Amino acid sequence: MYEFIKNCHSGWAYLALLLLVVAVANSFIGMSSNKEFTPKDRKIALFGLIGTHIQLVFGLLLYFLSPLGLDSLGQMSDKMLRLTSLEHPLVNVIAIILITVGWSKHKKAADGKAKFKSIAIFYGLGLLLILSRIPWSLWF
Repeated sequence: MYEFIKNCHSGWAYLALLLLVVAVANSFIGMSSNKEFTPKDRKIALFGLIGTHIQLVFGLLLYFLSPLGLDSLGQMSDKMLRLTSLEHPLVNVIAIILITVGWSKHKKAADGKAKFKSIAIFYGLGLLLILSRIPWSLWF
């Protein structure tokens, strides 16, 4: 079970990042060009939100099914173990909270520019946080 969840978490990460990058790029383009916020733009942002939330579920399952378990939290002197057991989960949960806040704020915004702006800021901050805590040595 652990290996299956680990593979899902690793594989889905590429799709989740792609969806998030597309949502951020689309919102910056929409914001800078003063275009109207269309249902297509809403779907792009929604797919980014859903992709990151699915990744969060895989990550939480992986975290609690890990053979290392919560025992690894006591070994903070090991840089890689600290990254994968503390920094990566904590920062990514914060990033997904920011993305969710961006989705909620865009729904309350009145005009297209404000919708694009809330998605661009919050999704962009979430993307930066996620990219900062990816264990890159495990990816390549």
